Amino acid sequence: MPKLVGVILAGGLATRMGGGDKCLLPLGEGTLLDQVKDRLRPQVGALALSANGDPARFDGFDLPVVPDSIPEYPGPLAGVLAGLDWAADQGADAVVSVAADTPFFPTNLVETLLAESEGMEHPLVLAATPRGETETKSMSRSGLIRHPTFGLWPVALRDDLRAALEGGLRKVVLWTEKHGGREAVFSGGGDPFFNVNTPEDLRRAQAMLGEQV
Repeated sequence: MPKLVGVILAGGLATRMGGGDKCLLPLGEGTLLDQVKDRLRPQVGALALSANGDPARFDGFDLPVVPDSIPEYPGPLAGVLAGLDWAADQGADAVVSVAADTPFFPTNLVETLLAESEGMEHPLVLAATPRGETETKSMSRSGLIRHPTFGLWPVALRDDLRAALEGGLRKVVLWTEKHGGREAVFSGGGDPFFNVNTPEDLRRAQAMLGEQV
């Protein structure tokens, strides 16, 4: 089994929430980031936060903050790359990424991604859901809805990813398909990758959290 670490992707622009750090919005007794961190930490070894700007604003979360090494916000793949570079320093073989605005992702995320990667030389797997269980638009040729910010990424391919980003690549699935990436299917119980994009989504998340208590 590969040595795994986790990275929370929090580098988005949050335009539909009026800008700023969406993950610092209140949810339950803490923040969106608290919910995501608490959900991922039991599934991995070490854990880091991918975010740009002044890292001091995350001082209360006890997480190393790793910024993009590629300029001009090239998207979530830059956050994945930052996580892979950090993971290499930790002696890890692979990274599991999650989005900082998705507070109810599966508690068996890592287990399921790893199971799908069985037999791969370089474990590269994206989370996916069956058509109709989510409003996300990134549909694969198999008819599944992919969730590109939730994945298993091999440290061994980090230099290839860096070269692709420096060459202008921005679409996650173009890179994963090039390397024979797979999809791990999560189904049942509504949308397991519901994410907070708007104030209404935040109110919905608060209600969902209350239902879990």
